[in-house]
Amino acid sequence: MSSLPKLLIGIGIVCIIAGVLWQVGGKFLPLGKLPGDILIKRENTTFYFPIVTSIVISVVLSLILFLIGRFR
Repeated sequence: MSSLPKLLIGIGIVCIIAGVLWQVGGKFLPLGKLPGDILIKRENTTFYFPIVTSIVISVVLSLILFLIGRFR
């Protein structure tokens, strides 16, 4: 088997695991509602920018990819 199908299968498995963790972990770690996320509510408009959530996800993904690359 060439490397592309293996890569697609790996990406699919990672997406499934991330989805399950997001569903289960959402009860314990409220991603998207962390302190530091920007929420502005006006009369007819709501603006939401999850800056801290984005930083947390970026750090976690960077660590995971670093570990995968390190032990490859």
